[in-house]
Amino acid sequence: MSGLKIASFSVHDIRFPTNVTGDGTDAMNKECDYSAAYIVVKTDGDLKGQGMTFTIGRGNEIVCFAIEQIANRIIGMEVDTIFGDMGAFWDFLVSDPQHRWLGPEKGVIHIATAAISNALWDMYAKSAGKPLWKLIVDFTPEEFVKATAFRYITDAITKEEALALLKAKESGKKTREEEVIKRGYPAYTTSVGWLGYSDEKVKRLTKDALNQGFNHFKLKVGADPEDDLRRGRLIRSIIDDPANMPKDRKPIDPASIKDKNAGPTGCVLMVDANQVWDVSQAIDYMHKLEPLKPWFIEEPTAPDDAVGHAEIRKALKSINIGVATGEHAHNRMVFKQLLKLDAIDVCQIDSCRLGGVNEVLSVLLMSAKYGIPVCPHAGGVGLCEYVIHLSLIDFIAVSGSYERNVLEFVDHLHEHFLYPVSINDEGRYNVPLDPKGGYSIEMFDQSMADYAFPGGSYWVAAAKGEAPPPPQH
Repeated sequence: MSGLKIASFSVHDIRFPTNVTGDGTDAMNKECDYSAAYIVVKTDGDLKGQGMTFTIGRGNEIVCFAIEQIANRIIGMEVDTIFGDMGAFWDFLVSDPQHRWLGPEKGVIHIATAAISNALWDMYAKSAGKPLWKLIVDFTPEEFVKATAFRYITDAITKEEALALLKAKESGKKTREEEVIKRGYPAYTTSVGWLGYSDEKVKRLTKDALNQGFNHFKLKVGADPEDDLRRGRLIRSIIDDPANMPKDRKPIDPASIKDKNAGPTGCVLMVDANQVWDVSQAIDYMHKLEPLKPWFIEEPTAPDDAVGHAEIRKALKSINIGVATGEHAHNRMVFKQLLKLDAIDVCQIDSCRLGGVNEVLSVLLMSAKYGIPVCPHAGGVGLCEYVIHLSLIDFIAVSGSYERNVLEFVDHLHEHFLYPVSINDEGRYNVPLDPKGGYSIEMFDQSMADYAFPGGSYWVAAAKGEAPPPPQH
């Protein structure tokens, strides 16, 4: 690897027609073509890195253009220098004196930065012959802190506090790593509850999920309270009925469902409004949904409104419903405010909304200090492949616990990746172990060719009205 330089890159607008089947639909986002603004970074040797950020269709080309502009700055950089100080490299990415004006550190410019940062972390892991999670959990506490973005958050956690936190967890890392490899990482499913699904499809998918071992389920809400109650009760009628439980189901750890409003079978329901309400609307609406006994309401209002989330959380305590958010939180500073204002019960980082791994490490550390479990947002395309690495880093090296954590799983589009995620028979993510897998985001060339927009074979056929129907889930 010594002497390698970044020689070139290619950017790809990849879109999948999930809108045809209603996958991804919710009260706010009613047309969803899961898309990847995807970059392949190449060295002047054989080493490559892949990265992406996620959108839901229109506008993906804008992110691709932003990726090109930022990536031009890394051409000619020495790979050894980048890998020697990934924290300094991330500071370089976010510090262009003119690009920065477009954020700073938020919006299109930031998610474009995430794609490039993630590609270099992927390259680093591949060069080390380790999956990304293993690369980072093998860091010393000092190396971990060096890779973390601390600017603007030292009033929430200092480098010294982070170092002490990591050192306190150091002795148990090996045991936790062995445990999670053996058991898998706890997951929940959103695949059962998209707003555009028929009742029959919801029933079928809920029963399928139970048979896969899941005991946490999420429902999209926010369009109509009476319809939400009906759909929620439909799911509850299935997951709360002992007759629907798999015969070989393993016992549920009581600590994993404590204070989550679990039903008689130990199953948990969560609801997600995808930002559709004002603060007062959220409070009123959730009182109407109280009969569903959800563990939390996700994204009840604007994702930047930390004060509003704090008010909602306070108001819902009397009916024992928590608040979760983070999928659209731009950066570590938003999470700092949510945590310091006691505004959330669950922290939901996104692997592409934040500016890459370095900033994710910041949020993991802050959440551990404030005692808030991290349950990342996934779904989309490629996000499940990404976030399993982040949850493993959190469990093994940072929080040291996954007792209350569940990582979102959506069963869409994994077939397009060389190193796809998988779920075991306990409804848990299997741990990625392939030493060539890196950050697990490498996509098959054929998939990229078929779904490139607008010139890929699928989209050319779609323009002629000749596209085959996408696979049903």
